[in-house]
Amino acid sequence: MPDSRGHIELQRGIDSIQVFDHHRRDPGDLHPLMESLERVGLLQPVTITPEGYLICGYRRLEAARRLGWTTVRVWVRSGLSDELTRLLAERDDNLTHKPLSAYEAAQLFKEMSAIIAEDASRRQRATQFGSDTDRDGAQDGAAESAAPHRPGEGDSRRRAAEMITGSASYTRLNQIIEMERIAGDRERPAAVRRVANDELERIRNGGAVDPGYQRVRAVVAAAEADPSNPEFDQRIAQTLKQARADRARRIKENRIKRAAAAATAKRSVKSFGMVWSEMEGWSKHYDVDEIARESSNDDWSTFLRVLQETNAFAEAVDLARTCVTT
Repeated sequence: MPDSRGHIELQRGIDSIQVFDHHRRDPGDLHPLMESLERVGLLQPVTITPEGYLICGYRRLEAARRLGWTTVRVWVRSGLSDELTRLLAERDDNLTHKPLSAYEAAQLFKEMSAIIAEDASRRQRATQFGSDTDRDGAQDGAAESAAPHRPGEGDSRRRAAEMITGSASYTRLNQIIEMERIAGDRERPAAVRRVANDELERIRNGGAVDPGYQRVRAVVAAAEADPSNPEFDQRIAQTLKQARADRARRIKENRIKRAAAAATAKRSVKSFGMVWSEMEGWSKHYDVDEIARESSNDDWSTFLRVLQETNAFAEAVDLARTCVTT
């Protein structure tokens, strides 16, 4: 059955399609897609609103533009005036082709969570006033995916995060948004805003989010502790240096803890059986005279220590097995 919510246009001017509000920043490697367009043409039209705003197909559009095309085939989709539905369509296109970067996801998350909260609030108000459309089960302009009950701010953020990342956790997305807020706050010292902007730039270039956020929080705390200090820039530099040193120390400590845990972790009975199955007949692979002549004192001490530990373990297991069977 044909979809009556839109129509195909065989020739649409690329320059007439508006993409300035699109969240995609980096289209990635377009060479394979460009080769495909040259070889077989545009098999799947890009999707736009009746007003000419791009919904899906940014990478296809950009590839066509780089090939020098002036027009493309488009699917003009009606019924997408609802902002949340437009964002969901863009989200689906991004996730099924090239994953959003952390920064791009944060921008989409900020907009989507606000729209979800606004949509839920509108539904709640309509329910309170008992509109006819509510009683009939239809609400003008409501998005299909919006919740029937008004969620709190945390609920809106969780729903937005799940839609974008597949996880209910929005901590990393919020960290990026908070850094943007700090970078744009003119009441904060210029040095603090500069650090926030630098960390955001690192994230845009693929850097990790949490380390950058922790550095920004460190300089914010330093500024709030003594904002009138004339040597503030030096204190900021020292704070950043200390934050990096603290992170390096935590990473090292965590590695040591993981290594210690792995060394003392109890292994399975299956693992025990496999180890000793592999060890069976091991002595046939070594020459007694050669070992006696060439092994170091440390190597021989290690062997005797492991042998003593093995004998003690064997005696303990023998005793336990006797207790179990009696």
